[in-house]
Amino acid sequence: MRLALLELLRRPGRFAVAGGALTLLVVLLLLLGGLLDGLYFGSTGALRAQDGDVVVYSASSRESFLRSRIDPDLRATVDEVDGVAATGGLGLALLGAERDGEDDGDTIDVAVIGYELAPRGVPDPPPPGTGWADRRLADDGVEQGDVLLVGPADAPVEVAGFVDDTSYLLQGALWVEPGTWRAIQTSARPDAAVTEGVFQALVVQADPEADLDARALAAAIDEATDGVTKSLTKAEAVLSLPGTRQQNSVFSALIWVAVFVVALVSALFFALVTLERTTLYATLKALGAPSSRLVFGVVVQAALVALGAVVLGGLLTMALGQVIPDTIPVQFEPSRVATSTALVVLASTVGGLLSLRRIIRIDPATAIS
Repeated sequence: MRLALLELLRRPGRFAVAGGALTLLVVLLLLLGGLLDGLYFGSTGALRAQDGDVVVYSASSRESFLRSRIDPDLRATVDEVDGVAATGGLGLALLGAERDGEDDGDTIDVAVIGYELAPRGVPDPPPPGTGWADRRLADDGVEQGDVLLVGPADAPVEVAGFVDDTSYLLQGALWVEPGTWRAIQTSARPDAAVTEGVFQALVVQADPEADLDARALAAAIDEATDGVTKSLTKAEAVLSLPGTRQQNSVFSALIWVAVFVVALVSALFFALVTLERTTLYATLKALGAPSSRLVFGVVVQAALVALGAVVLGGLLTMALGQVIPDTIPVQFEPSRVATSTALVVLASTVGGLLSLRRIIRIDPATAIS
């Protein structure tokens, strides 16, 4: 180990190529993870914030808010299911809005959400004509007290305050009471008008005393409604949002490919280094050094090179994060960053271990020749 550390200190340039390649891979991993988290959290906040265990859609909607309808009779059936403690209606409309009094005509994308059960971090439904705005809308210049003219009918909604992490499909949410949502939905889309008491979905809270988990409760609801509903656990509902499951699969695959490339780069580099050190290792073995100590030195070097690449790659990623346009949804979550850096160190170490067989097979007699 001492020889490995001395070599790193005295000949750092020898490891510069591997370190540079690993640094670029670290930047790639962090950016992929940041983009994945930005898309995921920016698209699913409205559902993740729901204070419920099950989300109920109509069976014909294919888990889409816009196609789903839950009428009062169907809701009454859901309310009577054993294990249901409470239900809350949920409705959503994706529209454009403008700030009242603005002459520039810039349109802000908003997701108007009518609700009954207050999601986590969102106060109770506000008075008619007002709404709680997601912090994403503040980035578009919206301020507390502003009046947003929503939809083609310019329905006025006053911003009563801001809430965090409740966006829907990268659009800032505007949380309103059900009547305001119905009026906006009906005026914006007369073909998809909703009558009094109708919602697009139900958020169901499970009875804590009932011996049912969320999946079992969802099945019980669908059975009670004779299959007219399609009930999902909240986690399933989040993944059922358009594109969410697909983007998670694609980005996860890209991240694992990048991790594999890290291991491959480390394996190739240290295989070449081991080949160059054949005479040195043979001499050390002839002097009594065990193969395990030599392998440990390679592993230490691989881990330290990876750690250096992680630090440098992290700094470069932070610098890039300052210049990435706000329109690109990049979000660096600490857990994702920690996992990515740990995977880089682990993959590099595993790559260095691939030199184990070559080192063990070195014959000390070659030192003589």
